[in-house]
Amino acid sequence: MKSVGQRMSYIFLWLVPFLNFGVIGARALRPYWFFGILYFATMIAAAWNLCGSAVRSGAEREQRMWLTGGLLILFTTVVALFWVGLGPPFQATPVENRMRYMVLVLGSVAVTAGFLMLETVIHQSGERLLSKLATTFAILAGAAYLVWNCHALGLFVIRTRTGQFPAGLDGMNEILDSLLFAACVLSYLAMLIFAFSMGRAGLLSGGGKIGFAVANVILIALLLMRGLSFPDPRAISTPWYLNLGFIAGIPAVPWIMPYLIGVGLLRRAGRATDDDKLNGLEVREK
Repeated sequence: MKSVGQRMSYIFLWLVPFLNFGVIGARALRPYWFFGILYFATMIAAAWNLCGSAVRSGAEREQRMWLTGGLLILFTTVVALFWVGLGPPFQATPVENRMRYMVLVLGSVAVTAGFLMLETVIHQSGERLLSKLATTFAILAGAAYLVWNCHALGLFVIRTRTGQFPAGLDGMNEILDSLLFAACVLSYLAMLIFAFSMGRAGLLSGGGKIGFAVANVILIALLLMRGLSFPDPRAISTPWYLNLGFIAGIPAVPWIMPYLIGVGLLRRAGRATDDDKLNGLEVREK
């Protein structure tokens, strides 16, 4: 019975990033606090169902796994709490956008910390070369994200206080578009290399490794075809949700695959702890 519940929790958590596209875009769900609390609580319960045993009594290896998984899913979990009904930036109010970028600043830190912890988990499993390279790209991406998100947050703090953006930002926006482009490409590149590193360490199946690798290569290609500038969704001919190059460059999208890796680590930590308990029980019975 427990394994069925864990399997359902795992499937639900895997679906969350894709559910988010609908939940975030559904402005009719406002006021979003009620739905957000329910959504957030369901995610927390599912994550606890996967790795609660490791949190309570896991060995150091399992403790590192669930902590790494927790950091990698933290941003998406907070999104589930605060972003229900938020919509894209051009539909949200200045106060809502201020909150949006506060959460993105948190994500910049949490995902980068999760990648650093992921390197230690991979090292424990014996792979050091690729994980070090991936971590280097992840740190560079995290720094670029932090600068870009702090700038955007500052703009909406000013907009909320004064009712308008500061004048003379056209040149600065082009520079920051290039910074966001670099952050997204570096994030996809880091995840691509981490996929191969985790495969070599036995932390990711062969199919999972290929799936993550192909997805990241496609997303990098979409960004390269789009170009350095982040397009205004109101100025492009197709709806933003049908423009793949636009979607690949949305700040939160490169953190979807780290989230999925985090969910996998939570499940692995819980399973390893349960197996250790079972083995210990068998030894005592003998």
